[in-house]
Amino acid sequence: MTPQIMNSTSHPLHLCHLKKSTLIINRLYILFHSIAIFILIFFRISSILTLFHSKNQPLVPHLLIFISELTLSFLWFLNQSFYWRPVTRTVFPERLPEDDQLPPIDVFICTADPRAEPPLGVMNTVISAMALNYPAGKLTVYLSDDGGCPVTLEAMREALKFAKLLGAVLQQVWYKDNLSRSLFY
Repeated sequence: MTPQIMNSTSHPLHLCHLKKSTLIINRLYILFHSIAIFILIFFRISSILTLFHSKNQPLVPHLLIFISELTLSFLWFLNQSFYWRPVTRTVFPERLPEDDQLPPIDVFICTADPRAEPPLGVMNTVISAMALNYPAGKLTVYLSDDGGCPVTLEAMREALKFAKLLGAVLQQVWYKDNLSRSLFY
């Protein structure tokens, strides 16, 4: 193994730092909110059981509210995983390997219906993938049109013409800058 490869693998490309002050606040918030949700669920179950035995009021609206509260509580619990362990990352792009050591990548873009996925948006995605700051011989972009629509084929032909023109301009003017990404978003 060459010293350059050993050096690039011995240092991480990013570091992950735990935010301890935010961690304590977030966990206390999650704890108090969880207690409130469990009290609400206990209250709903007990009121539904009371209504079920008394049969004085309709049960369906209470069941619908209970189901919606359970659903929203479940979604809230799923969302809290991001707050349970808050982190920040420090990236080191200078530690990336040289262009000849990068692996080849394939980008697959799937489309089916030009009414649901406008060809302009799909072509912007294709051209943006082609404009990635990656060695040209190691980047392959595939467009899969499951619907076989002629509109997508014609749009791809026009996008290819534009990409060739844009590629020539980018090589002359902006090649080392990442301004090409901002053209399509």
